[in-house]
Amino acid sequence: MREFGYQRAYDVSGAVALLDGDWEARFLGGGTNLVDLMKTGVERPALLVDVRELPLDRVEPTGDGGLRIGATVTNSDLAAHPEVRLRYPALAQAVLAGASGQLRNMATVGGNLLQRTRCGYFADVASACNKRNPGSGCPAITGEHHNHAILGASDHCVATHPSDMGVALAAFDAVVSYETADGPGELPLADFYLPVGETPHLETALPPGALITGVTLPPAPVAANSRYRKVRERASYAFAIGSIAAALDVEDGVVRDVRLAFGAVASRPWRARTAERALLGAPADAENFTAAADAELAQAEPLTHNGYKVTLMRNLVVAGLSELAEEATR
Repeated sequence: MREFGYQRAYDVSGAVALLDGDWEARFLGGGTNLVDLMKTGVERPALLVDVRELPLDRVEPTGDGGLRIGATVTNSDLAAHPEVRLRYPALAQAVLAGASGQLRNMATVGGNLLQRTRCGYFADVASACNKRNPGSGCPAITGEHHNHAILGASDHCVATHPSDMGVALAAFDAVVSYETADGPGELPLADFYLPVGETPHLETALPPGALITGVTLPPAPVAANSRYRKVRERASYAFAIGSIAAALDVEDGVVRDVRLAFGAVASRPWRARTAERALLGAPADAENFTAAADAELAQAEPLTHNGYKVTLMRNLVVAGLSELAEEATR
């Protein structure tokens, strides 16, 4: 591991000033992903600015009925918060579906949003990887890619984003707040992650040197009837091979509101807006859930070894929405 400097920040402006736009410096939250990448040589920061003491560790209601989540709130505290469990249960379930208890105690909301792909070629510094070394190639396209993207990928990268939390945040139209030396800013989660295109090394729209300060969830009554479903390759903690965050409001058997986002199928949490549009005003039954899933997945471009994800995601959508529809009629 490369030698690095370390400084602890105690206020937001101080943290931003310590980083000072240095491209070799990184903010350190829980460190559950960054430190691993430092050990393998993927990340080689010259300076770590520790932000864990910043006063960003609270979950608070907003004036319009939403929730404001501080960037240093741990995953464990987020999943256990009563307002999250009551008003956005899919978010609490998504957090609990990720990692182990020990990791959730360390990992933070801000760090979760910035975690990197678990693509094996990205993690292996001896391999080519356009995300780690632009222009070097993407061996995953013709190599090991059974868990890679089927939506929104490109000829330059087929890696997936690993966050469970991000999928639920995408379903509920979360907004990311940040601070820079020039002042604060906000990005809807839908715009936070950049399309992979020809520049997979550019992953977010955050300005250089920006510190994530929190996430705001707008009020969403439909979110109270929501679920997160995740499929993984082992019963103990593992990253998803497919997941959904779904919320459904049904009145007289007809879909009045719906939210749907996919995980582990694209370079970012995938909001399934085509499926949502197909469902609004339609009878809440398995036939329409299947048709909506197929409409969303019509744009899928699976590779040789990950075509199973199309069927997997269709089944997740039908099962998840059917469960919610049944609960809505009780």
